[in-house]
Amino acid sequence: MVGARDTCKEARTMKTQTLNVGLVGYGMAGRTFHVPLIQAAPGLELTAVVSGNAERVQVDHPEVEVLPKAAPLFARRDIDLVVIATPNDTHFPLAKAALTAGKHVVIDKPFSVSASEARLLKAQADGAGRLLSVFHNRRWDSDFLTLKALLDEGALGRVVALESRFDRFRPRVTDRWRDHHRPGGGIWYDLGPHLLDQARQLFGMPKAILLELATSRDGAEVDDDFLALLEYDRLRVSLQASSLVAEPTPRFRVHGTRGSFVKYGLDPQEAWLKAGQSPAPGWGVDATPGTLTLDEGEEESTPLTSREAPVVPGDYCAFYTGIAETLLRGTPPPVTSESALDVMTLLETGLDSYRQGRWVKLKDGKSALRRLHSR
Repeated sequence: MVGARDTCKEARTMKTQTLNVGLVGYGMAGRTFHVPLIQAAPGLELTAVVSGNAERVQVDHPEVEVLPKAAPLFARRDIDLVVIATPNDTHFPLAKAALTAGKHVVIDKPFSVSASEARLLKAQADGAGRLLSVFHNRRWDSDFLTLKALLDEGALGRVVALESRFDRFRPRVTDRWRDHHRPGGGIWYDLGPHLLDQARQLFGMPKAILLELATSRDGAEVDDDFLALLEYDRLRVSLQASSLVAEPTPRFRVHGTRGSFVKYGLDPQEAWLKAGQSPAPGWGVDATPGTLTLDEGEEESTPLTSREAPVVPGDYCAFYTGIAETLLRGTPPPVTSESALDVMTLLETGLDSYRQGRWVKLKDGKSALRRLHSR
């Protein structure tokens, strides 16, 4: 196993000054992701939660104060950091109000429902000298960190194709806001930010994007399937997600001039959090490693070799540990508002592509490919 910084372990040993955190929203994202990760982070204390279901919060966390509305939370002088884990179309007004009240802010992905709103929030935070970050937690998936390590060491040679899929089988349409026709609903705004952010982390901003959306389930009113193609120099990137895939598909399939990396199965951290497990030392180890198939010989007749890829553990703890270090020590934030704004630009440009039925170029498209063309 490849060594990795264990920020879950650090959470047990690094507590010094404490910052008070207020969480807005106690749905799936707030309850499953944000609360346990905030509580595991050194230097952060979950002080109050805004929720319309006070009983559920107090059953889970009797020590935490529950408020019915966000405004009283923003007015409290003891709250240093506000975390917004509410429906996508409420991100902008809530973050704007929190920043106006002088709070540092973390927003659950996506940043907002439009790039223009995201730019306004970034400008407001920059002008006020406040931290503004977005919870792009899948930068710390085990399979993504493993792939990143393989690319950093040049194990696959020059990468020529990457396929990244996030498929699920959810044939029944729910009454949740994500399944309703409202700004920020649908699978493109749900899973698109994850896959776009990972592609951007690996290769930078693409030159252009082509997006296809589909509404496939019986009774569905919003998109529940997408295919996005990203244009880079000498590299094809395909991003796909669906709600009607029952058979396992590769999470990653990556091909290069020296070989391929294929990974099945999702990072386990989300499932563990949903099951009520708390981050602890050793957290994030994926028991289903990917497969490396490589050409390790000098002759064309040399047979390919296949083996398990060395696993880099996932580390969702790194996000809030990084947020605390930014606020207490001045280190760079784990997710900058600039990088989150790039993801919003890709989301919005993708929608332009779908509406126009063609490739759409990024106005300031700059392909990083920082490691690939040198190999």
